[in-house]
Amino acid sequence: MSDSLRGADVLTAGLAGAGARYLFSLSGNQIMPVYDAALDARLEIIHVRHEGAAVHMADAWGRLTEAPGIALVTGGPGHANAIGALYTAAAADSPLVLLSGHAPLAQLGKDAFQEMRQADLAAPLVKASWTAQSAATLGLDVARAMRIACSGRPGPVHVSLPFDVLEAKVSRGEAPLPNADAFLDAPQALDVATARDIAAQLLRARRPLILAGPMLTGMRARAVREALARAVGIPVLGMESPRGVNDPALGAVAEILQQADLVLLLGKKLDFTLRFGRAPAFAPDCRFIQIDPDETALARARHALGDPERIVLSARADPRPAADRLASVALAAHGDAGWATEVQAAVAFRPPAWASAGNLAHGPLHPAEVGRAVAAALARLPSHIAVIDGGEFGQWAQACVDAPRRLINGPAGSIGCALPFALAAKLADPQATVAALLGDGTFGFHMAEFDTAVRHKIALVAIVGNDACWNAEYQIQRNTYGAARAFGCELLPSRYDDVAAALGGHGELVRTGPELAAALTRALASGKPACVNVMLERLAAPNISRHGSDTPSPGH
Repeated sequence: MSDSLRGADVLTAGLAGAGARYLFSLSGNQIMPVYDAALDARLEIIHVRHEGAAVHMADAWGRLTEAPGIALVTGGPGHANAIGALYTAAAADSPLVLLSGHAPLAQLGKDAFQEMRQADLAAPLVKASWTAQSAATLGLDVARAMRIACSGRPGPVHVSLPFDVLEAKVSRGEAPLPNADAFLDAPQALDVATARDIAAQLLRARRPLILAGPMLTGMRARAVREALARAVGIPVLGMESPRGVNDPALGAVAEILQQADLVLLLGKKLDFTLRFGRAPAFAPDCRFIQIDPDETALARARHALGDPERIVLSARADPRPAADRLASVALAAHGDAGWATEVQAAVAFRPPAWASAGNLAHGPLHPAEVGRAVAAALARLPSHIAVIDGGEFGQWAQACVDAPRRLINGPAGSIGCALPFALAAKLADPQATVAALLGDGTFGFHMAEFDTAVRHKIALVAIVGNDACWNAEYQIQRNTYGAARAFGCELLPSRYDDVAAALGGHGELVRTGPELAAALTRALASGKPACVNVMLERLAAPNISRHGSDTPSPGH
């Protein structure tokens, strides 16, 4: 065994020591040393077709496993292609590390090949961003990046890797590898006295609510939310949709928010999704308590609300240990069971007409009809994960497909992440069936990742709602300017099922309701990456109300 290591070897040894299994990557000149070193470190490279997909996969891995996903892209244009996907991860509090190749340090300022101020470009979208300076310290760079990604409010971190740093050789003694503790964050606890004060205020309120942000909406955090709700007898709602108060997955929650008199924001920002806490989304005298690891988020809430006196208490702490502490101090008391039942009923409410929407021998299909069929097919499986994108079809899917494990686009309101998300979900749990529901416009963003799925033998089923339209934008134009001025939103009713089949997957075309169940069954049984292309009625996303029919409205 040689006594010397390349910087790339130090890097991959650090990643392996942190427990990383996969590098989500697209190859390029600047990162070839890492590809070579990954073989010895036994890191598997999932080679995608676009750098943005690599970041989306790392994002999904972080949400599912709560360990940072690792995206590896080349420098210059490869790095630039990856940047946009960071916003989706940042808004969802998702931990990931983006590693980008970089022009050699020795050539900077000389118009080097693909020279770019990469760290500066990524900085606005990440928690930290820097350029590695030494081969000997690349392991420490990895530990620092992963620790920052997971600490406080989780999020993405970027490190640029100059080619000469990756190629430089150092002795093993000069390249210390961090121990396991170096990768871990230090949780911010909620002190007992503050927890007791918060619990007492919640239990004194007549109509209290606890709103949990993305940090407590992941698969593993569900048990934490449920334990807190049981302990205090107060409804705990996870909120991660950009539609916020009109989140279709939360039914008629908007009506409940208007009635609340005290709301605990548990890692949930008081942002646009909550209409900044103002009327009419909330009663003018509704008060708020905040628990958040980020001082900036606490300060912004006071500014957004416009009346800081309505915030009766703010505490800086991590949501998960705070939830555990609140549960432990509130076990002797309990909230109003009637109010909790009312909240549960509102969240579960769906318009009765949805149960019979569609079922016609002719097409196109109603989106609720598609959601019912997918939900029924998944319910028969022992383990499944539902991945749902944004857009109008995505909102219907989020309202109709209730899965114990679910990934959505998140507060960013971006679209296009569903296929990469589904790939990562299947890698995170190979035994689960993974179904991705997305619109036809969304499908076009990362259609080529069907090739990735085929090459890596990653079976998933993509259900594409095909209304031949950028429907969210069409609804905005129609409602704002009139149907005659709707422009630039038309697509073709393309055979996306044929695209999937041509890339080596399985394809199904569904034109009428009676065809759907059998098509889903064949796709799920194919054992291949499958696309079920459903010709869809062009409808706006639902706004759910118990006081009348759901009123469609546009938006992601």
